Amino acid sequence: MVPSKRTFFGISSFQVLAMFRRGLFYSYLSIYLRFFLGLSVTETTFFATFPMILNVVFQTFVWGVLSDRYQKRRTLIILGEISAAITTVLVWWIHTLPDSRYIAGYVIILGLSFVEIFWSMSNIAWSAIISDLYQEHSRTGIQGKLASIGALGRIAGVWIGGLAYDGLARFYEGWGFHKGLLFFVASGVMLLSTIPMFYVPEGGVQTKTEGQIVPLKKVDGLFAVSKPYLIFLIAMLFINFGQNSIASIKTQYLVLDEGFNVSSNFLSYIVNMQSLAILILGVLTTWLARRFNDLTLLIISIGTGITYLVGFALARTIGIIFIANFLAGVCQVVILAASYSYASRLIPAEQRGKQFALFNATSFLSWGVAGTIVAGPIIDLLIKSGASEDFAYRMSFIGAAGLMVIGLLFVLYIYRRNKVLPQ
Repeated sequence: MVPSKRTFFGISSFQVLAMFRRGLFYSYLSIYLRFFLGLSVTETTFFATFPMILNVVFQTFVWGVLSDRYQKRRTLIILGEISAAITTVLVWWIHTLPDSRYIAGYVIILGLSFVEIFWSMSNIAWSAIISDLYQEHSRTGIQGKLASIGALGRIAGVWIGGLAYDGLARFYEGWGFHKGLLFFVASGVMLLSTIPMFYVPEGGVQTKTEGQIVPLKKVDGLFAVSKPYLIFLIAMLFINFGQNSIASIKTQYLVLDEGFNVSSNFLSYIVNMQSLAILILGVLTTWLARRFNDLTLLIISIGTGITYLVGFALARTIGIIFIANFLAGVCQVVILAASYSYASRLIPAEQRGKQFALFNATSFLSWGVAGTIVAGPIIDLLIKSGASEDFAYRMSFIGAAGLMVIGLLFVLYIYRRNKVLPQ
């Protein structure tokens, strides 16, 4: 059955609101933790590391298992967003209680870690429901379209977040987080995003036997994955760790006094170059998927990602930064669409909850853990050794590019030895 326009309206509307909230909130949180609350570079990466670890644990061992057992997708998304909305406001309130700004920073980190338990419910159900609703040949294109539509929300979120961060330049840098405005808006958007999901079917996969619908067979073994899928997961681990290890520190680099020293408002324009690329490439993804197989698209996008990271490391003018961040968006959307489509072919339908949790783990962990063990330490150690902050940040981009090169080698191996699924 081909999903109706009503269904696509529901999932695309949810995507717009979700990306609006992420752009609004997370584009500036790292700056708030670093320059307003006084955490070190490595410590600022904790706001993604600790939450993402809990996200992966709960996706893999709790929500993924429940999703496969009961085949409930929409329900998990709605419950996850409502719970996260409520707890996000609580995080803001609790972080205002300590007298120490430094302690307040850790309150946010630990609080968002708790919030992520609920978001992980939504994340795994979202991954599974796309495969439930759309056939294999159309998934790359659907992911591209959703990324493009979501980019519109992200552009608006980043722009509004830049204005709210310092209160339209009327207050101080960090005002939007300190006084709670960004927390309140993000929470409200989460609640609003549940409404479109009522236009989407419940999802889940079932089989028919003699005219009766019965549950799919139970498959034992949480990590019972095929060898091709395991190798692919290793490749995606390096790819995602490379492209995302600098995600939380990129904005810090751009506002450095000795570097580009951009304002929060101007920063929004740089960040939105990535969103613009996602918007454009999302539209073109269906066309690209018809002409190239998933692995070819993945190889091309990895090369683009390496170019963007090297561009950030070598850039001496703001124009190069704009171009590099545009390439970052190209890399992000094509890697997402191509890797998701390829993974969906390797995952048995009855194990979409558990095995998509493993696939998601390669991305979700990269948003925090990669920054904590790679980019953050590189920057802090170089600064302690006497290097300038500008140089230290640039070297972190080189380290990230190195990780993507390793991931590229794994994908090239898969490309040459691919005998399981003809492209």
